[in-house]
Amino acid sequence: MYHLPFSQQGHCVWNEVDLEITKISMKDITGSSGWHSSSPVSFSFILWNYSKFHLASKIGRIEKSVEAHKGAVLAGRWNYDGTALITAGEDGQIKIWSINGMLRSTLANQGSPVYSVAWGPDSDRILYTSGKQLVIKPLQPSAKVTQWKAHDGVVLKVDWNSVNDLILSGGEDCKYKVWDSFGRLLYSSSSHDYPVTSLSWVPDGEVFAVGSFNTLRLCDKTGWSYALEMPNTGSVFSLAWSADGTQLAGACGNGHVIFAHVVEQHWEWKNFVITLTKRRTMQVRNVMNDAVDVLEFRDRVIKASLAYSHLVVATSLQCYVYNSRNWNTPLIFDLKEGTVSLILQAEKYFLLVDGAGLYTFSYEGRLISSPKFPGMRADILNAQSVSLSTDTIAVRDKNDEKVILLFDGLTGKALGDGKPLTHKLEVVEIALDQCGPSTERKIALIDKNRDLYLTSVRHLGREPKICKIGSMVHSMAWNDAANILCGIQDKQLTVWYYPSVVFTDKELLPKTLYIKDDSEFSRAPHILNYVGTKVTLRQGDGSLVYSSVPPYPALLHEYSASVRWEDALRLCRFAKDQSLWACLAGMAMANRELTTAEMAYAAIGELPRVQYINFIKEQPSKESCLAHILMFSGQVQEAEATLLQAGLIYQAIQVNIDLFNWERALELAVKHKTHVDTVLAYKEKFLQKFGRKETNKRFLQYAEGVEVDWEKIQAKIEMELSKEREKAAHASVRSSLAS
Repeated sequence: MYHLPFSQQGHCVWNEVDLEITKISMKDITGSSGWHSSSPVSFSFILWNYSKFHLASKIGRIEKSVEAHKGAVLAGRWNYDGTALITAGEDGQIKIWSINGMLRSTLANQGSPVYSVAWGPDSDRILYTSGKQLVIKPLQPSAKVTQWKAHDGVVLKVDWNSVNDLILSGGEDCKYKVWDSFGRLLYSSSSHDYPVTSLSWVPDGEVFAVGSFNTLRLCDKTGWSYALEMPNTGSVFSLAWSADGTQLAGACGNGHVIFAHVVEQHWEWKNFVITLTKRRTMQVRNVMNDAVDVLEFRDRVIKASLAYSHLVVATSLQCYVYNSRNWNTPLIFDLKEGTVSLILQAEKYFLLVDGAGLYTFSYEGRLISSPKFPGMRADILNAQSVSLSTDTIAVRDKNDEKVILLFDGLTGKALGDGKPLTHKLEVVEIALDQCGPSTERKIALIDKNRDLYLTSVRHLGREPKICKIGSMVHSMAWNDAANILCGIQDKQLTVWYYPSVVFTDKELLPKTLYIKDDSEFSRAPHILNYVGTKVTLRQGDGSLVYSSVPPYPALLHEYSASVRWEDALRLCRFAKDQSLWACLAGMAMANRELTTAEMAYAAIGELPRVQYINFIKEQPSKESCLAHILMFSGQVQEAEATLLQAGLIYQAIQVNIDLFNWERALELAVKHKTHVDTVLAYKEKFLQKFGRKETNKRFLQYAEGVEVDWEKIQAKIEMELSKEREKAAHASVRSSLAS
């Protein structure tokens, strides 16, 4: 066994990542399925040669050999929790074994050899090759089998990632392909010179490696290639990643084992560009003055994140936190686990995810919280299933993907009564907004139909209102400095200047959008971040595209948050943009700033709303005014509850009459023993207008014993309004005296 550097330590960089390769020699191993540290027994490695497989310990000693197949064993895999393994062979059989090598079942028996197998993300399904086809077979005997033609030649290798739920396949047609778990093709490579003999997902599902004759390629999860190396090793027959995803081992046709290390990763934030030049070295470049700093680490870099003026770097043993104002003195603290799989940043805190759990830290290195929940599997969390803001952590529940778990960022405890947020369909992606008070925190989610929804995180015991704000949305990101949301909607870049307007006046939502057509984007762009006025997108071919967004909406959000309504009006008059006026109208109504809202609605020609705002301003009491503002936003039950709590019974009844909610109006009148005749009179007038007769038994019952006299009704209404005015006047006097 020997170790030597590869003849050229590849700097064939495509975009952000490269491979640095070394190799050692290892003879007499036909195949291996890789380490599994979570196995509950000492067997951590499975090797096979011809018809047997061998269970080996971590120190490399063969503990047990099992005669598995008639003919050669072609593939073997541990499941994700290390409690079972599967083998496939030349005899066409697929067998499941216990951790001690005892046969549990024969899952399939077909006439042709099975060259490769993979477990599904929950270890409840098996993916295997069958000639030119791929087959997904659930472990339950009666469940439906999914099968499709994948390649024009025999399929040689497959892999299935537990984090992104995507499938890889490579075959004798010299192509590799990416599929979803329903068998839909997401990417197909061009035809290469030689058959694809190996491929493997990195554990976090962000990249994968492909091996062929004298070829090793690193690819993005969407399929395009980061880097290509040409080691003189013959065919690369098997590939395996380290648990932290920084190193790759490959078994080669000439008896060598090559090791590759991921380098040249790249991070950007505002005027800083950071590159991982070596395994333990980063270069920081300030593009404003071209200053360069070099950061050295004791151990290899596993994960890094750059945002909010801080760089967070996780190595195999420690975490380094740098402030962008000083790259010389990082804050350093030790890590419990050396396999950090995800780093998320917010303005005040950052979140580390490793194999053991989730941990929130301040930028001073202090542990803030560590949320826990039943059935937690931190190893399968990614940036689409976890989101962080300054006060909230959101996690999509893997056991039920319709459920979003919400935690307080400071305590790690479940929000409110501990009841999670439940959507009607499986959720694909979640994102918390980053600005504003915690009571107004919003979460955006994309479901499997690619519909975009918005809802409040803290709903104070009420049933959460989940509002749809977009369809055919494939990617999204919140702005770092204002609650502005951008997304790729049906190949267009759409920016929701004020998405929360859907809770105030949903008809305004289409008027607050900024849309860029897809002429400057290629196939399937993906949003990486939205910082300031710049949206960074990754296109389907791997290239980066930067798209600018007008700066005025962010200023408008700032003026609204600081109650500077005169400045907001001046900005809208200066910009002369209808979408800004629509945003201002929504913001003013949400903050109950009726005068500003009236002017903004007038600017966009919404005259009926202007009239209703004038009606609201004429209300005799604050309670009535608030109730009608709630009515304006469609919150009928809240409006009624506000009036009843203030003792304004007639006004609550009248609200339901105005909405033609006759039964509720009668119910309130009967319950409070007042204005029954008012409800009957308005209902009779309504029916006469349309030439209809009363059919409701309850109304007929009360009509027999109640006399309708419009003069008396009008007198009672005027008396109620007079009482309300007097009560409001007394309250105003008391308030002025108290002040």
